[in-house]
Amino acid sequence: MKSAKSVVKVFLILAALAFSAAAENPAPDLDHAWAQWRGPQANGFAPHADPPVEWNEQKNVRWKIPLSGKGHSSPIAFGDRVYLTAAVPVGEDLPPVYDTAPGAHDGVPVTHRHQFTVLAIERKDGRIAWQRVVREEFPHEGGHGTGSLASNSPTTDGQRLYAFFGSRGLYCLDLKGAVLWQKDLGQMHTLHAHGEGSSPVVHGDTLIVCWDHEGDSFLYAFDKLTGKEKWKVARDEKTSWSTPLIVESAGRAQVIVSATKRIRGYDLATGAQLWECAGLTDNVVSSPVFAAGLLIAGTSYDRQAMLAISLAGAHGNLTGTDHVVWQMHRLTPYVSSPLVCGDTLYFLRHNQNILLRLDPATGAPRDEPLRLPGIRDFIFASPVAAAGRLYITARDGHTTVLEHTRENAILAENHLDDTFSASPALVEKELYLRGEKFLYCLALP
Repeated sequence: MKSAKSVVKVFLILAALAFSAAAENPAPDLDHAWAQWRGPQANGFAPHADPPVEWNEQKNVRWKIPLSGKGHSSPIAFGDRVYLTAAVPVGEDLPPVYDTAPGAHDGVPVTHRHQFTVLAIERKDGRIAWQRVVREEFPHEGGHGTGSLASNSPTTDGQRLYAFFGSRGLYCLDLKGAVLWQKDLGQMHTLHAHGEGSSPVVHGDTLIVCWDHEGDSFLYAFDKLTGKEKWKVARDEKTSWSTPLIVESAGRAQVIVSATKRIRGYDLATGAQLWECAGLTDNVVSSPVFAAGLLIAGTSYDRQAMLAISLAGAHGNLTGTDHVVWQMHRLTPYVSSPLVCGDTLYFLRHNQNILLRLDPATGAPRDEPLRLPGIRDFIFASPVAAAGRLYITARDGHTTVLEHTRENAILAENHLDDTFSASPALVEKELYLRGEKFLYCLALP
């Protein structure tokens, strides 16, 4: 039998080796990054960022690079690089494909094959570090006139990059651009052929993808290292564009998906449905947020609806129960997602320049709805916040910056010469805006 001193000595050696390995391979600091759709807390707030307040084409633009392909996916930023996806038209004109779904409208023709591309861009100077074409094909649907063929935002765990192009596949790449694994999940047929947009979400060792469309809908969980399917759950849903939200509640991680028929919570480990709640309407685009112990989701396509659900003890059908803490049926969001900043829930009325400010715990208004000056177009980008400021960007290139106070005083009205539908990314002293023509890095000199 080994002596107690020998056992202690072996333990200390093993502990030292473990500490050395951890020092050489530290866990990625995602809290200081913008590594996923809606940022480090999945609610639009960047706790460690301090981007500029004012800019224009001649002021506080560190760099501006042209983009060869269109995409409404938001950029993400981790380490020294920004990552984004794009659909790049290539080759000669082909016979156009329009909307193919019954009742399709607002569509645009597709007349080219497209290269579905992942890009890595140096934060320092805007140089393209690498770009990887993961698939090339002629799309089977046309899409909405204001949409794009690359609207699903990428995500990273700090060691791998996950890009989801919907009907064009799911891809895991290393941070040098090599494809580690890929999945073809089939073809989506979206409502009115409006296109695809739900983004992947990574939590622990699991990657979540929502596949809601006009065919058989599913929620998928994959092993993020291998791409092996962990579970797959059928969903009685039509097309939705919202991104799943992962919430820790009562010691259990659950995946929450906001959609037309029901908002549902699933056990992250097994895929078992935990609860459901009706109350939204058609065309759910806005992603849910978690604040004050409540899951908050809304939409406003044909009817306006927003509700806050208590997750404490949530089980079964919560519709009409005390778990629905508050709800509203006017002034609710459509395309953009809510922002949680401090003790306030912010969101935009439909796609308009009207900002709502609520107490997330009660739904009580902080003040009257605030009309944002200078904006003359729809707002598709979701509001973001950092350093006590809110940033709201419209399609016409106008960004309003406001104080995060009860008064929400306007600090600046900025303009860039591009069209913006993607949501901003905030990291350290920088703000990244992805337009239809250019990617901007906004920072003080």
